[in-house]
Amino acid sequence: MAVPIAVLDCDLLLYGRGHRTLDRFRLEDVTDEYLVSMYGFPRQFIYHLVDLLGASLSRPTQRSRAISPETQILAALGFYTSGSFQTRMGDAIGISQASMSRCVANVTEALVERASQFIHFPEDEATVQSLKDDFYGLAGMPGVLGVVDCTHVAIKAPNAEDLSYVNRKGLHSLNCLMVCDARGVLLSAETHWPGSLSNCTVLQRAALTRQFQTELHKNGWLLGDSSFFLQTWLMTPLHVPETPAEYRYNMAHSATHNVIERTFRTIRSRFRCLDGSKGTLQYSPEKSSHIILACCVLHNISLEHGLDVWSLPATGHMEQPEEEYEQMESMDSEACRIRQQLLLTHFS
Repeated sequence: MAVPIAVLDCDLLLYGRGHRTLDRFRLEDVTDEYLVSMYGFPRQFIYHLVDLLGASLSRPTQRSRAISPETQILAALGFYTSGSFQTRMGDAIGISQASMSRCVANVTEALVERASQFIHFPEDEATVQSLKDDFYGLAGMPGVLGVVDCTHVAIKAPNAEDLSYVNRKGLHSLNCLMVCDARGVLLSAETHWPGSLSNCTVLQRAALTRQFQTELHKNGWLLGDSSFFLQTWLMTPLHVPETPAEYRYNMAHSATHNVIERTFRTIRSRFRCLDGSKGTLQYSPEKSSHIILACCVLHNISLEHGLDVWSLPATGHMEQPEEEYEQMESMDSEACRIRQQLLLTHFS
């Protein structure tokens, strides 16, 4: 059976006569299947990223100016999606470790600069209503603007030992607060919180809370699990349901909130640098936070382009040290009233 010449050339990079650069690797010479297996995405998606990020990656002040935007993007995608350390991925694609590191840094910076363009809540009334309708279609929970939860990503210990990054399992991590819609599109992503902070504390300090307290309370709410306090804009499950209506509410809440868990699983399935299977992110907390956010941006862009990430297999490696948490009791009487009204109106 014939073997594509481009694949043989890539094998030579690993086993043969010295290094070649990706500037001589032509996307049109290989199949989409090959590109997906090596870089996680098909050709047209990679071309789109070149168009989107090309100007940023061609800045004359960057040390990697001699490396084409296409090469930088392929190098970064290879790192994000393989979970391999930079030395191994650099060897595989024929560039040095130093060049690989600059490519990952440059592409990460370019994606982070565009985070607000791709990760945001809708603003016009029609889109907000569509958001609510999509959630209602899942399990009959009305008024939902998004589902929120936290997930931990393991990082190396900071050079200056900082216990704030040590989570409940004794590992260093970032606790990332995210919100998604019914399709798994991220509406908010705060990836910089130290791993020692509980989910509830992260939410209390987050920009997301200020947004909903001042801007986004549009006759709706987020759904969060019992690691968060009930608030007027955040509906949590009842700790001890007693009536049929309370059981129906909790079931609808759980089925709807499960979307964020599926989203976490698919992000770490696509971006293996985050799942812990090949080790922790070998960067400072700040750089690790930017890499996570860059992967979140790519996740949304991939959904925008119709790539079905929910069909990817789950890996199950990402650290989740907050599995056991203290049940939060709300002291907000108005929030309790809103949840009770929701129970009477929609679940009784």
